[in-house]
Amino acid sequence: MRASSIFMGLLAIPAIFAPSEVMAYAGGQSSAVGTLSIQVFGAVYFGFALLNWMAQANLIGGIYSRPVAMGNFVHFFVAALALLKAVLAGQHSLPALASAAAYTAFAVLFAVVLFGNPLRTTAKRNEA
Repeated sequence: MRASSIFMGLLAIPAIFAPSEVMAYAGGQSSAVGTLSIQVFGAVYFGFALLNWMAQANLIGGIYSRPVAMGNFVHFFVAALALLKAVLAGQHSLPALASAAAYTAFAVLFAVVLFGNPLRTTAKRNEA
């Protein structure tokens, strides 16, 4: 939870406060609609970052905090699919490869959290 919170927070800050620069880095042309879209994107990421940061002490998975786990899983899974599709289509830049790897890792980890049994994991940890 902490790692995903920091990851999304780091993506959110430039999108909120420097949307024109983010657009230029991505190769797009700056426009009012594009700038606004990047800022809204940043707001969504910042909201997710805060949600994950505040939920880090909760038992996540199973029926506990299931909406948090589901939201994170869907976000990272869909984004990972889109990024992997871009990489397979020939987008081999370092940011594309790094993003695909990070999103895939978070998707797998949140799948384990979402579909695993948190009580079994906690019990094993307490036995050791």
